[in-house]
Amino acid sequence: MIKSLSDNIEDYPQGIVLPIDKPYRWTSADVIRKVKYAAIRHFGKKNLKVGHAGTLDPLATGILLVCIGAATKRAEILQASPKEYLAGVSFGATTPSYDLEKEIDSTFPTDGVSEESIRALLPSMLGEQDQIAPLFSAKSVDGQRVYQMARRLLKEAAAKGEAFDYAAVGDILQANRINIYSLSLEAFESEFRQCVADDPACRIRVADVSAYKLPTATIRIGCSKGTYIRAFARDLGEALGSGAFLSSLRRTKNGGFTIEDAISLDTALSLLGAERG
Repeated sequence: MIKSLSDNIEDYPQGIVLPIDKPYRWTSADVIRKVKYAAIRHFGKKNLKVGHAGTLDPLATGILLVCIGAATKRAEILQASPKEYLAGVSFGATTPSYDLEKEIDSTFPTDGVSEESIRALLPSMLGEQDQIAPLFSAKSVDGQRVYQMARRLLKEAAAKGEAFDYAAVGDILQANRINIYSLSLEAFESEFRQCVADDPACRIRVADVSAYKLPTATIRIGCSKGTYIRAFARDLGEALGSGAFLSSLRRTKNGGFTIEDAISLDTALSLLGAERG
C-alpha cells in the first residue's frame, strides 16, 4: 500500500495506480474528476492524464483502479484482466435497469427459488457464453448509448401510461462473448434487508424495495472483462422460473489487486494533499 507520494510526477516513470474502494452511489466518473483535480494540484501539472481501468456502476462498490500519469497507458491491460465480484441477487421481481436505480416494474413467483435450486443451477452458468447487455448500460449501438435509448422509451411509455417495451431496445442489442470462471453461493436469505440512505449529496437515487419480501442470494463471481453482473442476475432469475435483479455489488479483484489492497477515496485524496469536500 502506498504510504505517501512525492509532489514530482517524474519520480513515477511508470505512473501510479491507486486501487480505490469506490463509494456507494458515486459514478466512476465522479471519482476520476475528484482524483484528477487533486492530482493536478499536487503535481503541478495541468495536462496530467488520469483515468480508470474498468468502470463500476454507481450502486456498486469495490476496486476501481485509478491510473495517474504514465499508468494510463496500462489501463487497457489492467481492464482486460479477470475480475471477481460479490453480488447480491434478489428474486421475485425485476426492474428496467436490472438493479436498484429503477423501481420494480414486475413481480414473479419464487416457488422455484431456494438455496438448493441455486446451488444446483450455478454450474450450468459457468464457461464461455453469449450475454445480452442490460438495456440501461453504456453499450453503444450506431453511435448512441443504449441507456439513452432506454431512458427515452421509458419516459415515452410513462407519459402514455403504458408498460415499458423491453423488446424495443433489446432487439437491437447483440450478444457479447464472455467467460464466467467461477461461481459460488456464499449466502441465501429468505428476505432482502435493505437500508436506503437519504444523502442529498448523491445524485444517484436508490429504489426503496423494503416493502417486498424478496429471497436474496449472495454469489461470488469470477469472470472476464465485459461481463455484466446485472445481466447475470437477470439470467439467473429467468433460469429459476422467476424474475431477479442485482440488489448489491462489490468488486473484490481486478488487475492483480484484491479488495484488501484497496484504499478509501478519502485516503487517496489525502495522499494527494486534498480532502473530499
